[in-house]
Amino acid sequence: MRRRSFLLGAATAAAAGTAGYWRSRIVETTPDVRYPGMQAGHALRDGAPWPPPTASRQHGVAILGSGVAGLSCAWKLAREGYTDFIVVQGPEFGGNAAAGRRDGLDYPLGAHYLPLPSLASSHVREMLADFGIIESGAGELRPYYDEAVLAHSPQERLLRDGRWEDGLLPMAGLPEAELAQHRRFLALVERLRTETGSDGRKVFSIPLALSSRDPAWRALDALTFKQWLEREGYSSAALHWYLDYCCRDDYGARYDVVSAWAGLHYFASRDGHAANAGEGAVLTWPGGLSVLADRMRDAITRKLGHAGWLVAGTALRVQDTAAGPLVTCLAPGPAPAAYTVQTRRTVCAMPLFVAQRILPDIRAYGYDPAVHASSHAPWMVSNFIMDGYPAEAPGEPLSWDNVVYGGRALGYVVSTHQLLRVAPSPRSVFTAYHALSGQTPRAARDWLAAASPDALRAEAAADLVAAYGKEFWRRARALEITVRGHAMASPLCGYLSNPGLAALRDVDGPVLFAHADLSGYSVFEEAAWWGVVAAGRILGQAPAQA
Repeated sequence: MRRRSFLLGAATAAAAGTAGYWRSRIVETTPDVRYPGMQAGHALRDGAPWPPPTASRQHGVAILGSGVAGLSCAWKLAREGYTDFIVVQGPEFGGNAAAGRRDGLDYPLGAHYLPLPSLASSHVREMLADFGIIESGAGELRPYYDEAVLAHSPQERLLRDGRWEDGLLPMAGLPEAELAQHRRFLALVERLRTETGSDGRKVFSIPLALSSRDPAWRALDALTFKQWLEREGYSSAALHWYLDYCCRDDYGARYDVVSAWAGLHYFASRDGHAANAGEGAVLTWPGGLSVLADRMRDAITRKLGHAGWLVAGTALRVQDTAAGPLVTCLAPGPAPAAYTVQTRRTVCAMPLFVAQRILPDIRAYGYDPAVHASSHAPWMVSNFIMDGYPAEAPGEPLSWDNVVYGGRALGYVVSTHQLLRVAPSPRSVFTAYHALSGQTPRAARDWLAAASPDALRAEAAADLVAAYGKEFWRRARALEITVRGHAMASPLCGYLSNPGLAALRDVDGPVLFAHADLSGYSVFEEAAWWGVVAAGRILGQAPAQA
């Protein structure tokens, strides 16, 4: 039996089995709101005092931050046999790849999937093979993946005109003239996936550092994606909505401010394949990308033979000394205490808006925050713990990814979708994503900091209430909202030619930089790339980009 047919049958059985479930009245649950990293970040911004150091340690390398970039750097060092390093965890293990757990259910607090990596993303394929996720053929065009982590069908649906449609690009009932535009755009994307520039490189590649530098193609960075679409004669309202949605979903910003180069890169750089999955497949887990952070941590521990490489604390300052960078860190606990780490080399694996606060003067590296800083999008990631499932509108059944056409937010994913059972689990988690792109990032951060729990709940539930009505609250038993005020860098016009980012990408000295911010946008492959590049520099290996 096909998996899709299996799930359709299971959903019907579950609906019959839970029809008697009822709450006597609608109760909009009080949210548990988290602001990871905000307290530490604001303390650095405001120059808050900290206690004098009372302990010290010495290591060859200190990696500051345990997000994807920092863990990737540590994973590469350990894999190559380098052992004299520590990772100062920072305020949240995993960063944007963190996860939560409640009542036995895992759910993402940030990124929730990874597209199949292309051949260019050999660093990611190497990781996935190390973790057993790629079971064979890591260096081939179509590797064989662990079936359990390929997103199960049905994968995605769109609520439009009161009915759920298959896929996210609107097609049903549209005039032929609009459908022709959709087909033309998809055909263009297919061609661009193999297009090369005058330098022989692929025009659009992940990692971005391997993309063509052909000026004719890079000129797209001077236009917004919306301007490019209008210039090319794309007028379909449904296509414009879809492409705007994609920019908000991947970049946290609208298509009328995102670079046209970045808008096309979103589609044309994704050319990964699998021997055991269809085109466009993705890798996902109930807890999102936290699984990859955990597997990096476990692989490092196994290689080193101890877990002491991961050190609690948050970096406060990096000072130049004759012996190398001296890092001052604040240890967590009821009584704050500081310690220092003397290193030969230090990797700043945190966002650049944090790095600029802990370095004496980041401008010495060619990066001036007043001129070169990227726009960072604020996000809400809201996890609704569900008792059963609300009644569905007609059309496609509940899918892994569920989006509302014209919705305020970015839809929701179902954490238990990956669990194949005879019937759906009695409890689930609906994870709603919301990039507050309807206002400036600064205004959105101000609103997030001042909003009441009730206001945050209303914003978090916007798409879910649009899909299910007030009856949604009969099933939502608890709500955890994670507010990320600077969740991701957005690739606005001009980001490709940002000289400050280019300068930091080339730094190879006592202090190194490793973060997706160096690419000007935030995805797993870019963060991992810069972590691996930093490790390569420590090991004396030349980075692949030239």
